[in-house]
Amino acid sequence: MKSFTPSLIIFRKNALSYPLGEKLHSQFKDQDIKTKIVSSKGPFPLDYDISFKKQFHRAKSIIVVSVRSLNKFQTCKPSAHYQLPLISGCPGHCHYCYLSTNLGKNPYIKIYVNLEEIFAKAQQYIDERKPETTVFEGAATSDPVPVEKWSGSLAETISFFAPKKHGNFRFVTKFTEIKSLLNIEHNNHTEIRFSLNTNYIIKKFEPTTPRVENRLKAAAKIHQADYPLGFLIAPIFYYKNWEQDYRNLINKIKENIDTDGKNIFFELISHRYTERAKNIIEEAYPETELIMKKKDRKFKYGQFGYGKYVYQDEIMKKIESLVTSAINDFFPKAEIKYFV
Repeated sequence: MKSFTPSLIIFRKNALSYPLGEKLHSQFKDQDIKTKIVSSKGPFPLDYDISFKKQFHRAKSIIVVSVRSLNKFQTCKPSAHYQLPLISGCPGHCHYCYLSTNLGKNPYIKIYVNLEEIFAKAQQYIDERKPETTVFEGAATSDPVPVEKWSGSLAETISFFAPKKHGNFRFVTKFTEIKSLLNIEHNNHTEIRFSLNTNYIIKKFEPTTPRVENRLKAAAKIHQADYPLGFLIAPIFYYKNWEQDYRNLINKIKENIDTDGKNIFFELISHRYTERAKNIIEEAYPETELIMKKKDRKFKYGQFGYGKYVYQDEIMKKIESLVTSAINDFFPKAEIKYFV
């Protein structure tokens, strides 16, 4: 799979007053990628008289370089205490993506350039919670890896957290361009997770993302670089051959990661969707075979006040039992952080 190349870079004018904004503007101009400078606030000068689907897919190919407002950081249960807003959006076209709830019909990929201000805000949260350790999630509304070769935001963040006694960082990715992260001194203060799924699900619902085998090769390099390594198996779907497929997936992890599980962990998330996401998904990917039938689901309120449709309790128990027992078989010393 080719690495992501944006069709357009939009620079908010105030982003150019930051060193990262200036660097990105110079970088993209040199790479012969179309750039446009717009006002610091307001709508983008784009043609919106197009179909929802075309508008959605266009946004997935546009990078917006901007300044992140520094209001309160969002909480991020069960992954972390707070979100760390480095990037938002993702070039992947996963049909089920939960970001459809957050980003709506214009899921631009945003790179925030005011990193020093973001780190200063994170430090405030760390200081407030001492002597407890505060954990920040860097991929709550994004996959930051596809733009790391330009932004360098993950590398900067890993270095920021390395000496922190009371602060840890973590992020998750489906992508494989992690070479620039392998030689950074992280001091075990950054956890890197890879989002995995069965071959059936990736082929059917995760177009433009790397194959599971390539993700596992990247994960092996992260493991060799001594980062705390995790696997997010998500979303777990209940379908005809799901038991064998998910067991095979965990076996594949074992074949690539040489450990009994002592130094790795798992996070497990069953498939769920919101009404808003369902409506956007069905417009953006009208050909999708994603099954979202309310009659087969249970309605449950989430941490941000909106409801989600999750599997019925009986199916949830089956999924949890199968996946956790497979992990225990192949990785008897691995930690399973949560199942939802």
